[in-house]
Amino acid sequence: MSVRLRLRRMGRKKVPFYRIVAVDSRVRRDGKYLEKIGHYNPLCDQVEVVIDKEKAFKWLDRGAIPTDTVKSLLQQGGLLLEWDLKRKGTNPERIEEELKKWEVLQIERQKRLEAKAAMEKRAKKEKAEAVPAEDEKAKAAETVPAESEKAEAVPEGDVKAEAAEAVPAEDEKAEAAETVPAEKGEPEPAETAAAEGGTPKKAKKSSKKASPDKEQQAANAQQSADD
Repeated sequence: MSVRLRLRRMGRKKVPFYRIVAVDSRVRRDGKYLEKIGHYNPLCDQVEVVIDKEKAFKWLDRGAIPTDTVKSLLQQGGLLLEWDLKRKGTNPERIEEELKKWEVLQIERQKRLEAKAAMEKRAKKEKAEAVPAEDEKAKAAETVPAESEKAEAVPEGDVKAEAAEAVPAEDEKAEAAETVPAEKGEPEPAETAAAEGGTPKKAKKSSKKASPDKEQQAANAQQSADD
């Protein structure tokens, strides 16, 4: 008969509790086991492992093969090391020395694990604190250019007001330009002719036409005087 040391699940749903049992390998998973040698509770604050050393050694001496999980539990308690030393015929004093050395190694290993866990926890905390600080710096860097742009930019309402003020000023200038000629009076024909190009030539022709009439009047006056 082949015997295995394995876990038997107990407890209710989502609250597992395991028994460490010696069972015939041909029996189904929930079948009858040969003997209970301990229990294992993974839901405690500190994992609880209780194994009867004498029963475990009895079944190991009979050739029982532990599963990977049960083998790991036996190693954690130093039972597998002790059984291996006894099987080799090591004297009790030597076994005790080896077990003390093993306990020292386990304590050092536990300290290293705790230190590593503390470092990881500290690193996570620093990273979590650094993220809000970086976000605040980024927000501050974004708000500074926005405020400067607002200060430099002219509001749309002010632009419209300036444009509305500029239009009446232009109308006033146009009205002033129209009222200046009216105050001076209408220009005379000669002035208008001088202002306009080409009109002085017509004035000269009219003066030339008027000169023969004066000569005719002078001749008529002299003839009347002779008579």
